[in-house]
Amino acid sequence: MGVLQWLLESTVSIGGSTVLVRELLGNLFGLLSALGGMCRRVWAWPVGIVGNVLLFTVFLGSVFNTSSAEHQTAMLGQAGRQVMFVAVAIWGWWRWAETRKRSASADRAVLPVWAGWRARIGLVLGMVIGTVALTPIFRALGSYEPVWADAWIFTGSLLATYGMARGWVEFWLIWVAVDLVGVPLLISAGYYATAGMYVFYGIFTLIGFFVWLRARSREQIVTVETAYPDVAARSEAGVPDDATGLNYPGAHASDRDAVRGPSRPGDEERDDQS
Repeated sequence: MGVLQWLLESTVSIGGSTVLVRELLGNLFGLLSALGGMCRRVWAWPVGIVGNVLLFTVFLGSVFNTSSAEHQTAMLGQAGRQVMFVAVAIWGWWRWAETRKRSASADRAVLPVWAGWRARIGLVLGMVIGTVALTPIFRALGSYEPVWADAWIFTGSLLATYGMARGWVEFWLIWVAVDLVGVPLLISAGYYATAGMYVFYGIFTLIGFFVWLRARSREQIVTVETAYPDVAARSEAGVPDDATGLNYPGAHASDRDAVRGPSRPGDEERDDQS
């Protein structure tokens, strides 16, 4: 048996259910990618891509035939989001690598920031519109019922991955919304390993949210101290000693650039809205 054949056909028994080895491996790589994302490491993206490729073969069970009829269910939304993940991950990989080059920190690829109200409204509308638009398409292609849940997971995954690449703190909360729908859907479809990982991801994403929230406040304090290293200078500039952000009297765009790198369209608007 070759390596490829072994990867496609090997299974393990967990709790009386047969689980594909590649489903376990794909979720393991996904977990490592999430950990790297929480720590803001560039390697999170390529590691995630490996997991996406493995899970793509899992969710197209009717195409990548296995010896077990238990794994023949095709979940087009789940399979399609793996393709989407790879495409967005390539862009996120490049974006984080470029941001790290411009940053004073050699080990952190992005500074967590709030998305702003306009972006938040766009994310909510995107979830609703994307789910409504994709549901009839997935149903016509024969996706697993309830199809709206598959469409919800696909849309939320796209928006969350995009938010991660942008460094938005809110992207963690989108993953929570995905997991709340994904767990019961995957259990009903028989993908128990992935459903179990979704439960773990739900807890992990909440932790990630607070880790990024704390990192945002901590690194902004560092920026204030860098811009005004002398206590007297900070006092003259109107910067409070316990400043936890960059929106203080006397703050300049250069203070933000010290952390964020060159400004991008929408940065000033996002600052005003946060």
